[in-house]
Amino acid sequence: MGVCAPSGSFDMEKFNQGIEILKTLGFQVKIPREIFQRKRYLAGDDMERAKIVSRLFSDPGIKGIVCARGGYGALRILNHLDWDLIRKNPKPFMGYSDITAILTAILSETGMPVLHGPHVVSLATADAKTLASFVDALSGSSKTIEIPDGKAIREGIGMGILKGGNLATLCHLLGTRFQPDFAGAVLFFEDIGEPAYKIDRMLTQMKLAGLFDKIHGVITGSFENCDNGEYIEEILGECFDEYQVPVLSGLDAGHGKTNLSLSFGRMIKMDTMARKIQWV
Repeated sequence: MGVCAPSGSFDMEKFNQGIEILKTLGFQVKIPREIFQRKRYLAGDDMERAKIVSRLFSDPGIKGIVCARGGYGALRILNHLDWDLIRKNPKPFMGYSDITAILTAILSETGMPVLHGPHVVSLATADAKTLASFVDALSGSSKTIEIPDGKAIREGIGMGILKGGNLATLCHLLGTRFQPDFAGAVLFFEDIGEPAYKIDRMLTQMKLAGLFDKIHGVITGSFENCDNGEYIEEILGECFDEYQVPVLSGLDAGHGKTNLSLSFGRMIKMDTMARKIQWV
């Protein structure tokens, strides 16, 4: 397992704890020494961070890649990544939050499935469900996720390619060459620290940009530390009602206590009545 740091610098104590968790789970870990560099709030220079990602993809001894943390900075390296190299060396790539920018770009530039799931630093405090899902996703054995506490905002069954990630990061890709294409997709998103009106504003911007015109369904994850969270389900109902697609909230993925790993770029079936999603 190769470790990269495409975004922010990270807490060394949590990083070391996360590395020990990876080893306990049975992974051999390769840590490039350059990831410990710092430049302001970033884990080093943009070009250097991009080179590490490309190098891990090109290394035949590396069978998967996990990011050290999110924060901010992934957006800055998208134009520096070697997309031809990544396309020719497919392997699991995992992260979430700010790493959504790279997950989305890999999907659009290469068509290669990616994994939305824990970073090294978040593994340090991960619960048993998160760890089990992490291992299942990397081994390719994830098939079904039950959402017992999920709420059907709009009932129905939908099928499509699972895409999405952190809402704010997806919104920041608008107008760039890496703007996501959600045609035929089941859209997943989550966020942290964003009050309800900002979630409303981001969804409205994406809606006006036409990103939701051909979606097949919507699943939402956790909204941690979001003021006026009681408004979010109402906002979701208003935003997606005209598309006549199923909308299900409550998936334990994102910045919450449990962060289940999701395989993006693969076909899923969502069923709001059964409260589950299934890769098909």
